[in-house]
Amino acid sequence: MKSLVVTTAISLLLAAPALAGKAFVSNERGNTITVVNTDTWEVETEFFAGHRPRGITVSPDGSKIYVCASDDNLVRVFDSTTYEELPSLPSGPDPELFILEPSGKRLYIANEDDNLVTVTDTETRTVLAEVPVGVEPEGMGMSPDAKFVVNTSETTNMAHFISTEDYKIKHNILVDQRPRYAHYTADGKRLFVTSEIGGTVSVMDIAEDGTPTVIGKISFEVAGVQPEWLQPVGARVTQDGKRLFVALGPANRVAVVDAQSLEVLDYILVGQRVWQLDFTPDEKYLLTTNGNSNDITVIDVAREKAIRSVQVGQQPWGVVTID
Repeated sequence: MKSLVVTTAISLLLAAPALAGKAFVSNERGNTITVVNTDTWEVETEFFAGHRPRGITVSPDGSKIYVCASDDNLVRVFDSTTYEELPSLPSGPDPELFILEPSGKRLYIANEDDNLVTVTDTETRTVLAEVPVGVEPEGMGMSPDAKFVVNTSETTNMAHFISTEDYKIKHNILVDQRPRYAHYTADGKRLFVTSEIGGTVSVMDIAEDGTPTVIGKISFEVAGVQPEWLQPVGARVTQDGKRLFVALGPANRVAVVDAQSLEVLDYILVGQRVWQLDFTPDEKYLLTTNGNSNDITVIDVAREKAIRSVQVGQQPWGVVTID
């Protein structure tokens, strides 16, 4: 009898369909989210996401998708399985990018028009704080220990380090012109800040108490591409801290950088006006949103090669993936 039960259980497991991974792409001009199956790379569906959806992220358990609906002045929330819209979150005016703390409880939102970072409780759907920062805040990063949130202010050309304990700015670090994105390594010892107009990535070492020190800058050069087109925007670093991938906007390339030596190793040709990036959870693939060609590019991370493109909605901006 025991053998029969075990055999039956194994048969049921083998017969059960495997759950496919998904990528959710926010389409800024199309006002939609495109859902892509990351096993087949086919579009599953597309649904309304509010007006001018840009920043997008997922809850720690993968059950909810959060979207900055910039022209609605709120964060819209969707069930990641049914795509049903759930109660929205207050965001402050013109939310563009945000970062969710690992617990999933607090969302830190950049309000570009009001020079604020709004802190919202995702459970009570209330605003906990508004933190004044520099002019035109956009990029949001968080240290792995969740003690600091980093906001980049485009016109002030600074990275502001905000304590999550008291919502006070502890450090203001000058970077190059129009900083767009901030991203920590998984061990929290290094931070990368992209500067779109400056054409560089500022590299900071982070002390144990969270204090940043700029140790260098990464610049880019591509044969046949005008220097002003090399505009670093989105960035992602591998979990092992060895490779940094940087989206270069209208250059239509993703730079591959040795994250230790800071040497640029290669450039991967992708779609037009590459903007944001996200790894699949297994880090096998890196997805890019290409705003002018209305597609995403799929990059094989191990090979550091683009392997396909997938047409999505109108002017894709952000992307997030789940298992």
